Amino acid sequence: MVDNSSKHETPDPVQPTDENPPPPVKPKIKGRTTHHKKQNYPFMRALRTVDNKSDPCGGRYIYVHDLPPRFNSDMLKECKTLSLWTNMCKFTTNGGLGPPLDNTDGVFSNTGWYATNQFAVDVIFANRMKQYECLTKDSSLAAAIFVPFYAGFDVARYLWGHNISTRDSASLALVDWLVKRPEWSIMGGKDHFLVAGRITWDFRRLTDQESDWGNKLLFLPAAKNMSMLVVESSPWNANDYGIPYPTYFHPARDDDVIIWQERMRKLDRNNLFCFAGAPRPDNLKSIRGQIIEQCKNSKVGKLLECDLGESKCHSPSSIMQMFQSSLFCLQPQGDSYTRRSAFDSMLAGCIPVFFHPGSAYTQYTWHLPKNFSEYSVFIPEDDVRRNISIEERLGRISKEKVKEMRENVINLIPQLIYADPRSKLETLKDAFDVAVDAVINKVTKLRKDVIKGREDDDFIEELSWKYALLDEVEATGPHEWDPYFSKPKKDGKSVSNS
Repeated sequence: MVDNSSKHETPDPVQPTDENPPPPVKPKIKGRTTHHKKQNYPFMRALRTVDNKSDPCGGRYIYVHDLPPRFNSDMLKECKTLSLWTNMCKFTTNGGLGPPLDNTDGVFSNTGWYATNQFAVDVIFANRMKQYECLTKDSSLAAAIFVPFYAGFDVARYLWGHNISTRDSASLALVDWLVKRPEWSIMGGKDHFLVAGRITWDFRRLTDQESDWGNKLLFLPAAKNMSMLVVESSPWNANDYGIPYPTYFHPARDDDVIIWQERMRKLDRNNLFCFAGAPRPDNLKSIRGQIIEQCKNSKVGKLLECDLGESKCHSPSSIMQMFQSSLFCLQPQGDSYTRRSAFDSMLAGCIPVFFHPGSAYTQYTWHLPKNFSEYSVFIPEDDVRRNISIEERLGRISKEKVKEMRENVINLIPQLIYADPRSKLETLKDAFDVAVDAVINKVTKLRKDVIKGREDDDFIEELSWKYALLDEVEATGPHEWDPYFSKPKKDGKSVSNS
């Protein structure tokens, strides 16, 4: 299950061009302040709950739309249609966690481990929301509004062999339903959010040609106002946000997490580095071939080579065993920027090595520290193409630094996993909690800026990837990662090296 995003490669990420500019959205408020007469905005009641110190849910209420079942539960009833390649029925059991994993090899804990599909976040998140402690039936109190549409499951049904009207049908119907709701008029949808356990490119079809990929959910005018949480976001667009892929671990109690963290601290790690994955011979930009060769030629490197047939790559136990026995885990791009494997490796206390900033640093800004050197190593792809020695580069890092980085990785584990949606951790915040807090903070800031009359004049959406990492002034200036995200020109002379 490592990097097993599909039996077919997804297309290259859709980059903005002069003909297809990205949509103007992001409520990143900066620039001039316009002084308006004091107005009584419809969200004022929700904002005032923040000041009610006797209410533990003040400023944290979530209202959940009661969608018609075609947008969620009906898809689970038709689970055999959710994937052309995989019978998703077993993966939608146990609240979306999938079947329990057997611990005969002693790699896992005895409880909390499941054969979770990497695209199951739609249903996991929706079920976690049912356990959220500050749900409200009164939308006027809501700090944010959740739309429990299984967007990832919807698009996955129709990615291959279906026309664009079929692919777009549920998205158009959803938007039509939402905009008629009184809750929509509060902020025109800017306080709404939804979750899709797939990469953003599945929802960004640029044309209406039948051969183009995916649906156009994220390009619909109403969707541009909403926030969509996806396992891989676009660096050039502002209405999506990266959240972790699900791992195999879904603890029900704080102790389950704490005991696991302690176990990861005590492990003997005999491999300097490891890689689990398949080559990409058809992708001339891929560095996986070089990485696989370096693993094969190293006495301190470990390789779990994947292919389309049966292999240990499809065994969670084999994958986690290798990660647990390695100091560093190599995480090159897969069919797109990101890999589920990055989160599996960190769960194992293995320090991730990234080769493209879009694989983690510009993606998961809610869940990972901005200072990436605290928990990871960055080796530019071009260095690998020039045949630098990964073994030598990693071997230069002092034992003290490795220990410090590994401790940081292990400390991150709670916020990178999704707790069992049928229960709730007592004090630890999981990936769901971090994401919901971030959405609430974003909406609250936007509401306060609306009241102050602050307008977003200077935001450059094409530079979206910078705003979460840098302050407002730095975001519009040059950055060392600009070449990775450069906008292609019409004449084709300037292209991204991502």
